[in-house]
Amino acid sequence: MTISVHDLTTGRVYRYHRRGRLITASTAKVLILMALLLKTPWRELDGDARRDASLMIRRSDNKAADRLWLRIGGAPGFTKAARRYGLRHTSGVAGHCLDLYCWGITKTSADDQVRLMKALVSGKSPLREADRARVLDLMARVVDGQDWGISAAACEGDRVALKNGWLRRVSTGRWAVVSAGLIRARGHDYAIAVLTEGSVGVGQGVATVEGVVTRVMRSFRSCRAG
Repeated sequence: MTISVHDLTTGRVYRYHRRGRLITASTAKVLILMALLLKTPWRELDGDARRDASLMIRRSDNKAADRLWLRIGGAPGFTKAARRYGLRHTSGVAGHCLDLYCWGITKTSADDQVRLMKALVSGKSPLREADRARVLDLMARVVDGQDWGISAAACEGDRVALKNGWLRRVSTGRWAVVSAGLIRARGHDYAIAVLTEGSVGVGQGVATVEGVVTRVMRSFRSCRAG
């Protein structure tokens, strides 16, 4: 497990196993979309690309991700975008993995995932404001059943934007379960990433992610009024 939580308002940071490098699973789809929008603003995307972007983020559709992966130029385009956003430990993996391109086994760090979330709310981001808002809107409308993860630490009235990932490792039969996103409320933006591997099932991984993020966020703030 590796964790990174940044209060973007105060600068306070929590990290656990910061040198850990685990796979993104479907959280890679956020960077795929942000790479696409660096090349082509949302307002200039054709209907197919917009539809795939929505399917990829809101429903975690793998085939939509594959199509957009090709649009961004595959692994080289993915890696180039990662560097534009200041990611240091994240590079695209070329080739095919089972019936998908290999974006799901991208190694990353929790800090890199937090850097990517920061790029969605920072005026210094290379991504245009309108496109940042579009990505956040899609992440805020993930379908029921896929909205677990960092949302477990949200207080009433908080706004949550997230992307989760879950992938069974062929080599071990165990699951990687990941959640990354933003919790926004009460004058604070929290960028959060929790990456885990080794769960015997998705449910165990989800419970681990939610238990950890809830516990860590209690040290940052209380949900009690006042």
